[in-house]
Amino acid sequence: MLQVSTLDKAGGAEQVAWNLFKGYQAAQMGSWLAVGKKRSNDPNVFVIAKEGEKGWWGQVCDGLASLLNPLSGKLRGVLRLQANIKEVGKGNDWIADLRGQENFYFPGSKDILKQAPEVPSILHLHNLHGGYFDPRALVNLSTQVPVVLTLHDAWLLSGNCAHSFGCERWKTGCGNCPDLTIYPGLKVDSTAANWQRKKSIFERSRLFIATPSQWLMDKVQDSILATSIIESKVIPNGVDTSIFHPSDKVSVRAALGLPLHEQIILFVANGIKNNLFKDYETLQKAMKLIGENNTSPLHFIILGESGLTEKIGMVTIHHISRITNTSLIAQYYQAADMYVHTAKADTFPTTILEAMACGLPVVASNTGGIPEQVDHGITGFLTPVEDPVALAQGIENILQNTALCNAMSSSALQKVYAHYTLGVQIKTYLAWYKSIISRH
Repeated sequence: MLQVSTLDKAGGAEQVAWNLFKGYQAAQMGSWLAVGKKRSNDPNVFVIAKEGEKGWWGQVCDGLASLLNPLSGKLRGVLRLQANIKEVGKGNDWIADLRGQENFYFPGSKDILKQAPEVPSILHLHNLHGGYFDPRALVNLSTQVPVVLTLHDAWLLSGNCAHSFGCERWKTGCGNCPDLTIYPGLKVDSTAANWQRKKSIFERSRLFIATPSQWLMDKVQDSILATSIIESKVIPNGVDTSIFHPSDKVSVRAALGLPLHEQIILFVANGIKNNLFKDYETLQKAMKLIGENNTSPLHFIILGESGLTEKIGMVTIHHISRITNTSLIAQYYQAADMYVHTAKADTFPTTILEAMACGLPVVASNTGGIPEQVDHGITGFLTPVEDPVALAQGIENILQNTALCNAMSSSALQKVYAHYTLGVQIKTYLAWYKSIISRH
C-alpha cells in the first residue's frame, strides 16, 4: 500500500496517514508513505520528487539558465534571472502563478508509482494541498492502480478554500469569492478558473472516495468530485487507545505539575488564537462568564500555543506551547476533567476522539462532523457556533453535576471503543482495499 500525505510527522490529516502507514506495517503488509516533506527517519517514507521529465520548452529554459552559471556570484541579479528563466520554463503553470491561480506544478507527482520500491496494489491519497502534489496526475494514476482518496477538508470541492463556511459557490463554480484569505488563500480571485480546472480533472479520473464524516461525504456528493466516484465510503478516523486511555488523575497531575484539587478543562489545537477554523474568541468569552460565576478554582489549559497565564475571577487560563510527543499529549487529556472544542468549521477533529478515549465529557460547537462524534446529552453537549453563553452553560452543567460527568465519561469511552479505535479504522480500510483489488 502506498499512501501520499503532505508530511509524515504532523497533526490532523498527516497523523491519520501516519497511523494507517504504521498500522499496515504492524499487520505485516507492504506499506510505504510518500510525502512532500519528510521529518522522520523511517526508511519506508520517501519524498515525492520535486521535478519530473521536462518537455522541450522546460529543457530549453534550463539550458539558458545554465549558460549563466559562470556569471553566478560575480554579477548582481544573475541568480534571480536564472530563477525567472526556470519559472518561465514551467509554461502554463508560470502564467497561472501570475494570475493568482493554484499552483499545480509538481511534475514528480505523475511518477510517484516509479518511486515506490514496487508497484503498490493500492494508491491511497490524503490531503493534496500543501504545495507538493499535482492533482492533474490523478487522471493517469487512476488508470494504473486503484486510487483511494480520503478527504480531510473541502479544498478539492472548491476554487480555493479548505472550508467554505456559509458560502455555497463551490456547488456552482465559485468566482466572486467572499473571502480569499481562507486557507490556503489567494491574492487574486481566480477561484472560478481553479474550480473549472478541478472539475475537468475529476471528469477524467476514476476514484474511490472516503471521508471521515457523513457531513463531508454529503458535500462530496453535491460537488464536482462526484463525477469521479467509482465507490465511496464514510470511514471515521481512529484513535490509538494504547496511548489515549484513562489514567489516574492524581499521579498524572503530579507528574505534569498541575493542581491536584482543582477542576481542569482542556482544549487542544495548533495556533488556536489565529486559527480561522477554531473559535478562540467565543472560548474567551465563555471563560469570562464562568470566571464571574464560579465560586471554586477552575484551571483551563489551552494546549497548542504559548501565552501568558491569565486570571479571570476564579478561572486560571494556562497556555502551553505545541507538543509533538503523543504520550505527553495524552497525559494532559488524562489529567483533565472535561474537553472543550470551539470551532467555526471542522471535519472530524481527532482531538475530540482522543479526549473521549481518555474518558472526558466533551462540550463542542455544533458544526461540521462534530455532531457525529458527540452525542448531545450523552457523551457531552453540543452548543451553537459562536455562542459563549450556551458554551458556558454546557461547561457548568457538567462541572456542577458529578453523576452526569461520570455517566458522560463512561458513554464516551464506550463509543470510542465501539467505533473510533485505530484498529477499527485499519480493519475497515483493509477490508475495502481487498474488495477494490478483487474487482480491479
